[in-house]
Amino acid sequence: MSQASASIPATSSPAALHPLPSYLQEDKLGPWGNYLQQVDRVIPHLGSLARWAETLKRPKRILIVDVPIHMDDGTVAHFEGYRVQHNVSRGPGKGGVRFHQDVTLSEVMALSAWMSVKNAAVNVPYGGAKGGIRVDPKKLSRGELERMTRRYTSEIGIIIGPNKDIPAPDVNTNEQIMAWMMDTYSMNTGSTATGVVTGKPIDLGGSLGRREATGRGVFTVGCEAAQHIGMEISGARVAVQGFGNVGGVAGKLFAAAGARVVAVQDHGGTIYREAGLDVPSLLRHVEETGSVGGFPGAEVIAKDAFWDVDCDILIPAALEQQITTANAGRIKARMIIEGANGPTTPAADDILQERNILVLPDVIANAGGVTVSYFEWVQDFSSFFWDEDEINARLVKIMKHAFAAVWGVSQDQKVSLRTATFIVACKRILHTRELRGLYP
Repeated sequence: MSQASASIPATSSPAALHPLPSYLQEDKLGPWGNYLQQVDRVIPHLGSLARWAETLKRPKRILIVDVPIHMDDGTVAHFEGYRVQHNVSRGPGKGGVRFHQDVTLSEVMALSAWMSVKNAAVNVPYGGAKGGIRVDPKKLSRGELERMTRRYTSEIGIIIGPNKDIPAPDVNTNEQIMAWMMDTYSMNTGSTATGVVTGKPIDLGGSLGRREATGRGVFTVGCEAAQHIGMEISGARVAVQGFGNVGGVAGKLFAAAGARVVAVQDHGGTIYREAGLDVPSLLRHVEETGSVGGFPGAEVIAKDAFWDVDCDILIPAALEQQITTANAGRIKARMIIEGANGPTTPAADDILQERNILVLPDVIANAGGVTVSYFEWVQDFSSFFWDEDEINARLVKIMKHAFAAVWGVSQDQKVSLRTATFIVACKRILHTRELRGLYP
């Protein structure tokens, strides 16, 4: 034995021999650290695939770009942009792009990893990716927003593409942003590439049903879970944090099924009505004013009081890390459906489990959006488009099947639904990694 090999203890793990870089370590960055804790919890359940577990802890590719643009006043402003591809073993990267003043590399890394898990959980042929720009888009004019979007797309154009990585809308991005991204990529490559993004306008190859897909998925898995725990949706009290494309749609569908949406919170206020809010009217109010604040006939309550609302179903559909150790003990819901990505910290997860509150994790509950994004991508490649009824039926079928698989693992192995989802998804990811092997 050589001197070098003799100095390595026989019991050393790959992680010990090759420690994670500091920017990947869980004690360094918030959302990424939360994700790493979730991976650690699933490793004991991976069997022989555990030898590949380090794959889950290291993003395949991280791109940080400078995004300089001409502002309307003649100055040049610089914004920092990211695109992270966490894993592409199962297919091209897939994940949204968010424009927000609090975007960080840690956040984008975690979101890309959760996309890997989410895509594998519903078994669509994608890997996980995510992007973002640290900017408050509300402070930009339409022209500045377009120039920033196009410059960002050009900067990340070296790693995106219909068969490489397909962005989609996320926080503060929409169909128009996707149209600009698609056009910019197409101009740079010399041909129209509708499949480079999803969540596009219908006239540019977008899919019917895409805008409501995430909220519809939240509603679908919520109804499935309610059946398992004996909860009647009709008459159930629902509280929703975030009332946009996810929370608003989910709230509308639950209300249509007979539930009472008693509390809603967004960036503009927190409102409450014990008898139930008029959800269609509230949605019109939000569309007209930009917030639930000032909605007639509703009681205004303190922001922090939202977590004390007596409800059966709580839907956090805003940003990550909303449910923490500071409020998890106060929540009165029987079931939490995570419409947002990463809204619950691991420590809060433990508190909720101890209190027998069923948590439907983001990586299964909000997978409806990426599922219909997959439908859009398929339709773009075939240039054959489905009607909305067919899209919704296919979505519901996939979501129900995915939830049933996760529920079965949860019951068989006596673990939370989050851990069960990670077991199902990580086994699929790592089995593909094992089959493909390492090159060279």
